[in-house]
Amino acid sequence: MDGTFNENDLSRVVEADRAHIWHHLSQHKVFETKDPKIIVEGKGIYVWDQHGKEHLDAVSGGVWTVNIGYGRESMGDAVRDAIVKMNFFGGTVGSIPGALFAEKLITKMPGMSRVYYANSGSEANEKAFKMVRQIAHKRYGGKKHKILYRDRDYHGTTIACLSAGGQDERNAQYGPYTPGFVRVPHCLEYRKHEQEGAPDENYGVWAADQIEEIILREGADTVGALCLEPVTAGGGVIEPPQGYWDRVQEICKKYEILLHIDEVVCGVGRTGTWFGYQHYGVKPDMVTMAKGVASGYAAISCLVTSEAVFDLFKDDDSDPMNYFRDISTFGGCTAGPAAAIENMRIIEDEDLLANTTAMGEHFLNNLHGLMEKHAVIGDVRGKGLFCGAELVTDRASKEPMDEKKVQAVVADCMGQGVIIGATNRSLPGKNNTLCFSPALIATKDQLDHLTDAVDQALTRVFG
Repeated sequence: MDGTFNENDLSRVVEADRAHIWHHLSQHKVFETKDPKIIVEGKGIYVWDQHGKEHLDAVSGGVWTVNIGYGRESMGDAVRDAIVKMNFFGGTVGSIPGALFAEKLITKMPGMSRVYYANSGSEANEKAFKMVRQIAHKRYGGKKHKILYRDRDYHGTTIACLSAGGQDERNAQYGPYTPGFVRVPHCLEYRKHEQEGAPDENYGVWAADQIEEIILREGADTVGALCLEPVTAGGGVIEPPQGYWDRVQEICKKYEILLHIDEVVCGVGRTGTWFGYQHYGVKPDMVTMAKGVASGYAAISCLVTSEAVFDLFKDDDSDPMNYFRDISTFGGCTAGPAAAIENMRIIEDEDLLANTTAMGEHFLNNLHGLMEKHAVIGDVRGKGLFCGAELVTDRASKEPMDEKKVQAVVADCMGQGVIIGATNRSLPGKNNTLCFSPALIATKDQLDHLTDAVDQALTRVFG
């Protein structure tokens, strides 16, 4: 391992962490008797902890973010050069990296034209929700303000984003929620038996039709937008069934409902196209993105809209309230778009979209091989290097595996030096899907190593 850390330095770091850091998504009682893990270095698809132990990272920084892998000097150079020249000015004015990345990004998104910068996926989604609400007031007397969201989808951690969150354990204990958000059913075909009236054929169209039923129940004149992940992430890695997206778009057009696609996880190559929605012929009105935009080398998120949405905020310049009266402080930093430009160059120059497609197919084949060997795997699904394996106690009943055993598989892999994920504090009784999202640079040998680790873990945990 490279680096100049010594044991004394790292002991101090560990103690400082234990004494002062409040970790994300973590119960800290364990740190009274166990050291917190410190990741001190990353290179390619690997990271090293404070003990010098090497780990193959199959979750791209724990939360599907580091799309181009670790240790890219050119990313550091791009950020350094940008911030030394001009690090920040509020977003009421422009910057060179901001303008150039927006121009480049729009070339990857036919039909879209405007980029609003923020600093996180949650914030980008908040901006979209605010635009929907403001449009409702500007055009519909405030009536068309409701925002539909889908069971199992996740859109962020703020109160408004949790109000649009389809993961009940993520939401629990944070209410009361923001009014005007309405849930629609999920589209996970593997669990259609849990949905009353679900057909054996044409499930995708049926699942979309359930959205229309809710629109009619609420009143189409009250619904302003539908917010969906192209492939559901933390809710179980759910690829939409055939026919779903075509019908969703018909419904949105019929009732004049804005279609907001949340690409925070899927965006910038994760599924093998620049954006997940592009697999399905979707023509969105609004697209949000974060994580892979700069692969975690700098904080950046974007809300991208069509020109039609943008025009709604400049149609009457005599009205002092007739523009999007919003700001994101750190949406004015130049580090984010500077890193995003270099991130996109790397993906293009190294042809990582093609690699993601090819390696995704290879890894899904590997997972299907594991499914033949291990009866606890009830379903395998995914797109590109974004895959899941749902664990069950019985394939016939599809009863979800106890999450303690699912987490035992994750822990066993960690012990082997392979970091995988699982649905976590998301769905009551259904935190049973192993999640994989290695960097887009992953090779067959690395994916085979990952597969072997999961194989061993399943064998040890389940026999």
